[in-house]
Amino acid sequence: MFRKRRKNGETEKKAHSLDITELKEQLNKELNESPDLVFRVFHRDDKKYIIIFISNLVKTEIIDEFVLKPLLESKGNINTTEDILNILPLTQVNVTNQLMEIKEVLLKGSLYLYKEGEPFGIIGDVKKAEARSLGQAETESLVYGPKISFTEQLSTNLNVIRNNIVDANLVMEDITVGRRTKVNGKLVYISDIAEEENVNTLRQRINDLDVDHIQDSSVLAQYIEDNSWTVFPQLITTELPDRFCLALIKGKVGVLLDRSPAAIYGPTTFFSFFESTEDVYMRWNMGSFIRMLRLVAIFLSVLLTPAYVAVLTYHYEVIPSPLLVSLGQSRSNVPFPPIFEALLLEFIIEMLREAGARLPTKVGQTMGIVGGIVIGQASVEAGFTSNILIIIIAISALGSFTAPSYIMGSAIRIVRFPIIVLAGIWGGVGIMIGFCILLIHLLKLSTLGRPYLTPIYPFSFHDLRYSIFRLPLQYLGGRPETNEPTDKRRYPLKKAKTIKDVDE
Repeated sequence: MFRKRRKNGETEKKAHSLDITELKEQLNKELNESPDLVFRVFHRDDKKYIIIFISNLVKTEIIDEFVLKPLLESKGNINTTEDILNILPLTQVNVTNQLMEIKEVLLKGSLYLYKEGEPFGIIGDVKKAEARSLGQAETESLVYGPKISFTEQLSTNLNVIRNNIVDANLVMEDITVGRRTKVNGKLVYISDIAEEENVNTLRQRINDLDVDHIQDSSVLAQYIEDNSWTVFPQLITTELPDRFCLALIKGKVGVLLDRSPAAIYGPTTFFSFFESTEDVYMRWNMGSFIRMLRLVAIFLSVLLTPAYVAVLTYHYEVIPSPLLVSLGQSRSNVPFPPIFEALLLEFIIEMLREAGARLPTKVGQTMGIVGGIVIGQASVEAGFTSNILIIIIAISALGSFTAPSYIMGSAIRIVRFPIIVLAGIWGGVGIMIGFCILLIHLLKLSTLGRPYLTPIYPFSFHDLRYSIFRLPLQYLGGRPETNEPTDKRRYPLKKAKTIKDVDE
């Protein structure tokens, strides 16, 4: 039943019946004599049966109630594997006679039931799924809108998505990643909205992966993104089901993995990382203001500290005279050049941020607040830095925290360091060189083959309302052209703009 033979240099499996003792020996060998591998042998009608499972992965109560009890208490004759299938009250059952398949399903929490002498055995899903209940997202906080987050259980996440998108065209394709540790997942999209090329690209990249293990969906995103060397993410990772579902409605394609509390989707643009579901839940003018505020804050976060270094090093003439006096007094006791002063404070801020993130919640908050105040005040009094730089560093740090995506905020903080160095070497010219290199790099990036800086380049006036700012919902009847959706219209604009009053 489970022997192998060689043919033309390849290994083939040949099925034939064998006794239970040989089956136990082969599985024990394949699973390295695992102590939690259980073999339960019993007899019925002078026939020998065996149930095989890994005790730590299954619910033994299900085996006793829905496998052993029906088999031992049924009154009819059991002659074939089909008769056994008709008796078992399990929802997910299958048959197989391949040793490698049996080994894989045992490791996933299924049992294998075999009647001696039969050509096939039965696989039954009795997995014991340990998962937390639905809760609030930790990395994506919201003021408005649903706060429910994904969990580590794939079936729970799919249930939430199905409840949010009640559409017969919602497709959930089975995928498996990992050669050694196979992880189940789903490729999710809406068939009559998502562009077929985007679906095929993402599917092909996942199918072409040849890795032994995928720990999380964020790791999968790093494997399948267009450019692995850049600091900027090209696929969005989110814990929020409503954000994921909103992306599907816009024509994007998503991926969920079992044992991962986050989903990824694409294609995305640079500006997608500064969008939040709150922008949709708020009124259009409030949402537009907050979205523009985030973009301005990120711009200041990148350029404010380098501008301080460049001005104090090479361009004193641009400082107003009243400010120049106070700036000179503030730096009178600082023995270091501006570039060293700025890099030192930036490094301290990053250490405080990392320490606050790694410590327990209450201790981490105290460390961030008290540590920042104490170290900042002590640095000024000791003459290591000036008061003005403390303010500038604080504004830059706050600007990077305004990005709804944690990974994009981290990328912005990293980009700031080389621009500070260029500002210290060449002043304003160095800032422009760094900014131009950054812009060229962003122009060259792509996400699932789509331009990263759309709708700015290539320019799309239609998509500005979906990315840079928001218009009233009555003017958002189409879908973003960036994703090239098949169904480009959400609702007729003329009907949406019409105000319907009840006749009195």
